Amino acid sequence: MTQGASCLVLADDPTGSYFDPDTPNLQDNMAKINFIGPDGTRYDVEADSGSTVMEAAIKNGVPGIEAECGGACACATCHVYVDADWAAKTGEPEPMEEDMLDFAYDVQPTSRLSCQIRVSDEIDGLVVTVPARQA
Repeated sequence: MTQGASCLVLADDPTGSYFDPDTPNLQDNMAKINFIGPDGTRYDVEADSGSTVMEAAIKNGVPGIEAECGGACACATCHVYVDADWAAKTGEPEPMEEDMLDFAYDVQPTSRLSCQIRVSDEIDGLVVTVPARQA
């Protein structure tokens, strides 16, 4: 771990993540995301506010989220179905995301790319289902 200005950089973290000692407890900035696999298996994960649902899936090893483009909205391999009760809170896809969803497998009315859903307190408890296969 290396110390910089007013934050600590985790030297072995390839993402360049840092901890700001002036920031309140990081646990206060977490949201629970519930992934349902195509076989019904449930994966409940904690996600950092400001990250994406895709990042939470990858960080926690949720099967079925491939994220080949790394979250650049340039593929459809992080496709999920947002539970209908959460669709209004996650919002509608932007035009670029809609274009990418054209390449997704079995698109449904609540289909989203998980790389385009930002984690926040408003979506604490979000439920998404991972499709049977990615495009």
